[in-house]
Amino acid sequence: MQGVNENLEQARPKRRRRWLRWLLAMPLLFVVASVVQVATLRFVDPAFSAFMVSRQLEAFGEGDWGFRIAYDWRDLDEMSSNVPLAMIASEDQNFAEHFGFDLKAIEKARKNNARGRKVRGGSTISQQTAKNLFLWSGRSYVRKGIEAWYTLLIEALWPKHRIIEVYANIAEFGDGVYGAQAAARTFYRKDADRLTASEAARMAAVLPSPRRYSISRPGPYVQRRSQAIQRQMRSIGGAGYLERIE
Repeated sequence: MQGVNENLEQARPKRRRRWLRWLLAMPLLFVVASVVQVATLRFVDPAFSAFMVSRQLEAFGEGDWGFRIAYDWRDLDEMSSNVPLAMIASEDQNFAEHFGFDLKAIEKARKNNARGRKVRGGSTISQQTAKNLFLWSGRSYVRKGIEAWYTLLIEALWPKHRIIEVYANIAEFGDGVYGAQAAARTFYRKDADRLTASEAARMAAVLPSPRRYSISRPGPYVQRRSQAIQRQMRSIGGAGYLERIE
């Protein structure tokens, strides 16, 4: 009996060491896996995003078995130039210059929020791409930390035109409608390569709250926002701006 007890006592530290090694290895495994994941998606178009999966599961959880995600990938050169231009003008006018984080926009948002003004945050298109593609909705320090890591990887491993190409394909423009092509077909009955500046601006105007605002039934806010985006599209240089991200 004494021998059995001694063996048990010796086994416990070994098990603890194995668990400790696994715990120490997990961050390294995550780093390696995420680098491979992002590097692969530079060349391989994603079949879905984390947000798409979450929305589909949400529908099933509500018993809506007929709900289907609308998603139809289009390369950037198969879209009207108005699409990426409107998204940049609306959400991230420093897209061509920053390294994934627009520090000036973040500081401006922080100051305005401190004054009690309701303003949009300082998230860049790179951050939005990381969040929509890999993560889950909600607010937590863990999620923000992972988002920052993926944002850095995306900026390091993808050229700018790939970032806006992926974002234009995975952004949600209506409930379950993801990407410019699906949105163009759903709301305008045309393909994304035929979208006008005003149509693309209206699509960008509902971001990042496509379930609150409607492309097909634009209220006063979306109409004002759409007009402002069209002015910003001209202000940043029109289609010529896109040459800076080639």
